[in-house]
Amino acid sequence: MTLPLFPLNTVLFPGCMLDLQIFEARYLDMISRCMKQGEGFGVVCIVDGAEVGEAAGQFSAVGCEALIRDFQQLPNGLLGIRVEGARRFRVQRAQVLPDQLTLAEVEWLEEHPEQPLAAEHADLAALLSALSAHPLVAALGMQSDVVSQDALANQLAYLLPLEPEQKLQLLSLQGAEPRLELLQQLLELLQGSAQ
Repeated sequence: MTLPLFPLNTVLFPGCMLDLQIFEARYLDMISRCMKQGEGFGVVCIVDGAEVGEAAGQFSAVGCEALIRDFQQLPNGLLGIRVEGARRFRVQRAQVLPDQLTLAEVEWLEEHPEQPLAAEHADLAALLSALSAHPLVAALGMQSDVVSQDALANQLAYLLPLEPEQKLQLLSLQGAEPRLELLQQLLELLQGSAQ
């Protein structure tokens, strides 16, 4: 499967919303093609390089497919799009085209069947509920009353102020259970450093 890549200084997770401002010709063309063909593009986290200008020097091997859910012209004249994270993928090979757009051959990562939330997830669910009430998060229009472990793990991993490496580690893990366990450990580290 070939996917155009949009390297960003963020990690997108399945089921999570991201607002982007598009102004570079390569990405305007990419968005136009994706919308015409009803396809998504890949969001990968920049490890080395910048979001603007030359193609990013290095980006994460694991990323998330982004599906365009809404678009509008912004007051500043730029194209604004809202995307939703879909399937996770691993980059096999990538090439930079003459217009600096990166095209990649990707392998979709296996997803496990969704599991319902259990009693031991109550604290994490309460934390997500509190995060969802923040105006900036509420404005993204993500589903706040999650019922599956996957949705809980993905939204917390996306919204919490974790390091990019930690978010990539979470995105790479197979299944919601290990993700929730790692999130619990990372939260304890965050709380420990805040005291």
